[in-house]
Amino acid sequence: MVNDKLTYQELLSEANELRFQLEEANDTLNAIRTGQVDALIVQSDTGNQLYTLKTADQTYRVFIEKMNEGAVTLNRDGIILYSNSRFAAMVGMPLEKVIGLAFDAFIPPGSAQKYNQLITNGWEEECKEEILLANKQQQTTPCLLSCNTLDLDEGTALSLILTDLTIQKEAEKQLKVNNEELAAARNATEKLNDELEDTVKNRTADLLISREHFKVLANNIPQMTWTNLATGEVNFYNQRWYEYTGLSMQETKDWGWSAVVHPDDLALTIERYTAALRAGGIFEVENRYKRADGQYRWHLNRAIPLRDEVGKILFWVGTATDIEDQKVEMERKDEFIGIASHELKTPLTSLKGYLQLISYKKEILPPVIKQYIDKATIALNKLQRLVNDLLDVSKIQAGKLEYAVSTLNMADLIKTCIENAEHIYSSHHFENQTQSAFYVTGNEERLEQVIMNLINNAVKYSPISKNIVIKASKHEDMVRVAVTDYGIGLSEGQKERIFERFYRVEDKKHMSSGLGMGLYISQEIINNHYGKIGVESELGKGSTFYFDLPSIK
Repeated sequence: MVNDKLTYQELLSEANELRFQLEEANDTLNAIRTGQVDALIVQSDTGNQLYTLKTADQTYRVFIEKMNEGAVTLNRDGIILYSNSRFAAMVGMPLEKVIGLAFDAFIPPGSAQKYNQLITNGWEEECKEEILLANKQQQTTPCLLSCNTLDLDEGTALSLILTDLTIQKEAEKQLKVNNEELAAARNATEKLNDELEDTVKNRTADLLISREHFKVLANNIPQMTWTNLATGEVNFYNQRWYEYTGLSMQETKDWGWSAVVHPDDLALTIERYTAALRAGGIFEVENRYKRADGQYRWHLNRAIPLRDEVGKILFWVGTATDIEDQKVEMERKDEFIGIASHELKTPLTSLKGYLQLISYKKEILPPVIKQYIDKATIALNKLQRLVNDLLDVSKIQAGKLEYAVSTLNMADLIKTCIENAEHIYSSHHFENQTQSAFYVTGNEERLEQVIMNLINNAVKYSPISKNIVIKASKHEDMVRVAVTDYGIGLSEGQKERIFERFYRVEDKKHMSSGLGMGLYISQEIINNHYGKIGVESELGKGSTFYFDLPSIK
């Protein structure tokens, strides 16, 4: 308590003295911290005590000051005699306020017992222990506290080194979390692995059963059956194959089957086969296979790709069906058609001549007779077209569909065909959208036959809409002629078969006439002109039939 009787000058003198002592204390602490002194004096109840380190030198002091660990020296009463800057930073206090405090002021209650036991043991032997260190705000830091005694001139002191374990503890905590996650993942993996093993066992059993079922089925059908990989290599034949060819799996595996194909059919077979492999589509071809006795028989080959759940092709499953007997019967039918057509052509020509003679007689014919003659002429022309189609089919099958070629302007040919169509189908409107001349090499009569076939087809399958569009245009290096109608259209299945011989489009609302040979004949004519014929159609919205021929530039 300040003496009220002190004068102002005495108070000022006392304040100056205290300021001097504070500055001196700060200088002393700084000198101790930087290693400029090797001893310190601590005032106690029994007087001043001098503490001097036996091995103290400036290098040692600088080392202690610069180290990352906190360094503290205690006397027997637990008072801090020395502290480096790192420890002061750890407890969040200025260095000058740390010295002289009891060290246990920085120990939280939860670590007090462990600290006291550690200090007691530290005076006896070197020891270390993990404890919590509390700063001024009572925030704790995990530390490794190492104890070791120091011999001073006036006695023994206890040296404490405190290593901050915060990063290590966080790492251990994260490692523990990672280990727990790893253990959970391992357990989940083991569970999934067990489930996968069970699934594989079940699938393997199912696969074995399916495989045996497939073998039983494949070995008991009359067709030859095979499976091939995406590379084209055959990896399975049924028993029928070995019985027919008389060969072993070793002799016909991979691409060995090509030795069984008739030499005249091999090029087309390989072309179709490799095309299906590239496109991932259906393989289909007619060829002859050599039997074990050396004879060849015709077969229809068809293979479809089997895909997994993501659409990747696993393999192709194929069959070869013996069609030798059907081929023979088809040849007999073609022969009959050819003979019948020739036999019919002569009386039809005679009948047509007689009708013309009746019409040209000078006598005036009754209207009803003229009407009958006109109807008979229409029916006769229709019958004559059918006979001509039958003759063309016979020529196609015999490979005798030959004709002379010359340079043609398709624009002129289309104009002629439209004039003919307008005369035949007066109820329909024909629109010519051809803008310029397009030249090709071909037979005018046969190409006119193709265009008229496409026009006839358009009229036949568009009973309601009467508009027909005919157009010639340049399509890459080809001339494309297209005939578009807005009639009943075609389904996907019908588009695949529309160019087959004798195929006719039938539905409940529309029954067509004819033998179904017009498009088949048209396709053969275009093929012989080194062109291509096709169709684009949508059911209920009409169709566009077209053909492409090489352009003369």
